[in-house]
Amino acid sequence: MLKIILIILGLVVVAVIGIVAFASTKPDSFIIQRSTTIDAPQAKVYALIQDFRQWSAWSPFEKLDADMKRTYGEPAAGLGGTYGWEGKKAGSGTMRIRQADPDRRVVIALDFTKPFPASNTATFELEPVGEGTKVTWAMSGKSPLMFKIMDTLMGMDKTVGRDFEKGLADLKAAAEK
Repeated sequence: MLKIILIILGLVVVAVIGIVAFASTKPDSFIIQRSTTIDAPQAKVYALIQDFRQWSAWSPFEKLDADMKRTYGEPAAGLGGTYGWEGKKAGSGTMRIRQADPDRRVVIALDFTKPFPASNTATFELEPVGEGTKVTWAMSGKSPLMFKIMDTLMGMDKTVGRDFEKGLADLKAAAEK
């Protein structure tokens, strides 16, 4: 019986070493992005993105935790706008609008403190498409080893990408009202 336990333990150790070794070969940075076309003018879509108080209408992360505490800075919208959150399921962190090009682009410094610290950049690009707007939501940042391991095990592009797709669908619904 002890021999079987040692064999199983050895296999687990080899598997963990293999996962860590494979994960360490992944790039040191990442980008996750999704796009959709919204049948609304750029100004209407931009207004929903550049004002953190409007995110409850479309952001999938706003719906993670019913008891999430939110704080809005002054300003809460436009260049320099800030937003903080803290929740059991949503973790905690802050966002600050670093760049706001009206009707075209919003760049956000996204700093997580829980469940683990990370500093990323979220970017929303808006392009005219006929009478509507193509919106591309991207998040980029550094990939420390722990992120690489999570990506290896969970497929972060697929996991976060689904959240972006849901958020863009809800942004579309809110903007097309």
